[in-house]
Amino acid sequence: MKTRAITGFIFVLVMLASLLSGAYIFVVFYGLLSLLCLTEFFSLVKSSGINPDKRLGLLLGFILLCSFVTRLFVDYDSKWLLLNILLFLAIFIRELYKKSKLPFSNIAYTFFGLLYTVIPFVCFISVAFISGAYNFHMALGFFLMLWTNDTGAYLFGVKFGKHRLFERHSPKKSWEGFFGGIFTAVLTGYLLSVFYTDYAYYHWMAMALIISCLGTLGDLTESMFKRSIDIKDSGKILPGHGGVLDRFDGLLLSAPAIFVYLYLITN
Repeated sequence: MKTRAITGFIFVLVMLASLLSGAYIFVVFYGLLSLLCLTEFFSLVKSSGINPDKRLGLLLGFILLCSFVTRLFVDYDSKWLLLNILLFLAIFIRELYKKSKLPFSNIAYTFFGLLYTVIPFVCFISVAFISGAYNFHMALGFFLMLWTNDTGAYLFGVKFGKHRLFERHSPKKSWEGFFGGIFTAVLTGYLLSVFYTDYAYYHWMAMALIISCLGTLGDLTESMFKRSIDIKDSGKILPGHGGVLDRFDGLLLSAPAIFVYLYLITN
């Protein structure tokens, strides 16, 4: 427990420092986290007997990140992003030269790894630039709502939890904890609207609801994936916490939804 607390405290400090240190450090830090998540994902899949192309996947993930992130700093026609589609043909071509009994499983998991880990982080990074210039308010607010959802769900679940939410995938989660997490996240959203007036209070509260629901579903999705291959943690890089993928499972489904929400109300 002590190791877990120390690791969590240090990691939160590093994350907050990256948010407050300017656009370049923010982008590099969360870009690296994305590639770490992708690395863990490929390692987990490989342990199940499927062999995604890890090196090519990481290269394509890096190119994908760079192409979208560059768009945040350099004004160029977004149609050039379509070139990424051509790059992904390399996954099929590369598999032709490998001797594998499950070539399309390898291809599918290489694709899915990029979709599951890189795209959500691209969306999260883009959230901080949704108004054009870098603004840490949205990124910080995102994490505060996600963290208070997790904390509220845990506390309400311990105190009142009786009805299982998804026992097959996560036996400890309860409906009481789920609604408790929504309550604390929405309350946090309202409080954020008092300090950060970028958006009206109802937008902050709506985003909190989205983050709470999809953050929980993201957690359950990763649990389902790990149970399917009989693995407890995605990695060991964070003592007491497991892997990076374990810490950011709530972001993977909620970040794309928040990006879409903000894009629709901003543009």
